[in-house]
Amino acid sequence: MIMKYSSIAIITGLLCGVFFSGCASKVPEYIRNAPAGDIHVNEVQQEAERFVDNKVRWGGSIISVQNLSEETHIEILSVKLNKSGKPLDDSKSSGRFIARIKGFLEPEEYPKNRHMTVTGSVNGLVEHPVGSYDYPYPVVDVDGYYLWPEETRQYPHHYYDPFYNPYFYPYPYWRRHPYYW
Repeated sequence: MIMKYSSIAIITGLLCGVFFSGCASKVPEYIRNAPAGDIHVNEVQQEAERFVDNKVRWGGSIISVQNLSEETHIEILSVKLNKSGKPLDDSKSSGRFIARIKGFLEPEEYPKNRHMTVTGSVNGLVEHPVGSYDYPYPVVDVDGYYLWPEETRQYPHHYYDPFYNPYFYPYPYWRRHPYYW
């Protein structure tokens, strides 16, 4: 009898392990785990010398991509990140920063308004014009980055039905609807 229950427990444990391993995140660990200390872009803009060589995890929407001879500069509008490092759409921006990545990145693969999260160390400030204003950009030497997949909006099934008419049933709608019969 004990042998029977122990084999059931082992099989159940294995099935749970297989099931939960399918739920594992595809986000790299260096993006999911924030470095110690929560440094914001606007803090670095005010006191850059204090934060040089500190590790940061910042993210937001891509503004532009510029390829140089040996590296790529990505200008990003920084927003708050959730606990797994994904930029939050509804949060207020804390400023802009430049992510400096070694090598060439195809600008078409990193389009404007796409979400990106980077980890690396603060290298200082660089001023570039935004309109007629000289804007102080914190520069991050990137150790790792993650371009978040585009999210597609899912609509309810009846939006795909060409013959769906929500006003087919006379008033009061809920009494004549087949779900309430």
